Amino acid sequence: MQLNLRNPLVFFDLETTGINIVKDRIVEISFVKVHPNGKEETKTRRINPDMPIPPESTAIHGISDEDVKDCPTFKEIAKSLAVQIEGCDLAGFNSNRFDIPMLAEEFLRANVDIDLNRRKFVDVQTIFHKMEQRTLSAAYKFYCNKELENAHTAEADTIATYEILKAQLDRYPDLKNDVTFLSEYSSYNNNVDFAGRMIYNDKREEVINFGKYKGQLVTDVLQKDPSYYAWIMNGDFTLNTKKIFTEIKLRGFNSK
Repeated sequence: MQLNLRNPLVFFDLETTGINIVKDRIVEISFVKVHPNGKEETKTRRINPDMPIPPESTAIHGISDEDVKDCPTFKEIAKSLAVQIEGCDLAGFNSNRFDIPMLAEEFLRANVDIDLNRRKFVDVQTIFHKMEQRTLSAAYKFYCNKELENAHTAEADTIATYEILKAQLDRYPDLKNDVTFLSEYSSYNNNVDFAGRMIYNDKREEVINFGKYKGQLVTDVLQKDPSYYAWIMNGDFTLNTKKIFTEIKLRGFNSK
């Protein structure tokens, strides 16, 4: 089934030095850009993370320090990558929980201003788990009747994810061939920041989603505990989380 698209949809996958969004870095990115007319573009780039790749990570994706020593850093490709995905919606496998937060963090570290919050996100893993409760390799076998060769390489995983979504649309009549619907269906949460430290309540107000102030409005916490903002800024939180806390704090100043 060809996807029904208003905007280009970029399926992407990241290989990284680890799973800590704050501390780890991207070592490979691959994407398939699907245009509304059905045209597809595939691109894969390896990236020098400017830090050692742990052996346990190399054991998963097969990328070593030697493989990326002469590759560009993310900062060097960030502007061109931003141009390539500008105006596109994004899709991946477990992307809402990991790949999108990691990509957003890398853009912020590179000082490239791209507002990913304006895009629709389709997480094929979430659709899969809601429908069947399996892993990527099992999903590929289940939906496409193919064995996933070269698993844990960014390009193989990206192409498999794209094929799975098309097969899901063929299999489930209740799934609308519409990115807005798929984005909403594949979301488990209503995050304000990508890491989920803040969520929206039913009034679209930002609420703390962790720690001693969980469930309280961000604006109320910042007002009654001014030191909380400094704690966030100095803490081990993502740049995206800090950026949004700052925007809320500034919004409060501007409304006075």
